[in-house]
Amino acid sequence: MTPSAPVPAYRRLSIEERRRQLLDAALALFAHRAPEEVSLDDVAERAGVSRPLVYRYFPGGKQQLYEAALGSAAAELRECFDEPRQGPLLGRLSRALDRYLAFVDGHDTGFSALLQGGSVVETSRTSATVDSVRRSAAAHIISHLEVAEPGPRLRMTVRMWITAVEAASLIWLDEEKQPPVEELRDWLVEQFVAVLAVTARRDPQTAALVEALAAEV
Repeated sequence: MTPSAPVPAYRRLSIEERRRQLLDAALALFAHRAPEEVSLDDVAERAGVSRPLVYRYFPGGKQQLYEAALGSAAAELRECFDEPRQGPLLGRLSRALDRYLAFVDGHDTGFSALLQGGSVVETSRTSATVDSVRRSAAAHIISHLEVAEPGPRLRMTVRMWITAVEAASLIWLDEEKQPPVEELRDWLVEQFVAVLAVTARRDPQTAALVEALAAEV
């Protein structure tokens, strides 16, 4: 008689593991459907748990779960631009984009839920969560530019570029992740230099920065 394969031992998830499981399930659902079309039953079914268990971790219901899922994705995205100040600026920017695009590639549903969610659910908390990612990225980039007091044109240019990166990332997902991610990264770095060059025509501060970047290449 052939011995049967051993049955894996059941392992109870820790509180943090269970919470993470529910957040991942919620992000996957919110990425493809409007929040009002997703029920707690849907989240429970995707996570393979009961509805009361979802309520145990998120007593505030779907809105609390939605905001927590967005916050989780936002925390990871904010860390992407936290790059040590070592080496040429454009190399640092490339490494930050590598992490950002790796997140987009590996968590495409979560990324879509975060970037598109702010316009779907109009609450001050969800809007603030989405905006916090943009502001954090802008703050990191401006700090790497090493400009003591960046003026409004330079600040606006950096924030406009971040918006372009977001849009390009969402379109990249829609285009089945083409062009290759390395090409997308290099293209976005080149766009950053290009928008700085345009601003430099009107802003002496940015012109000096562009001159310094040219010396790096």
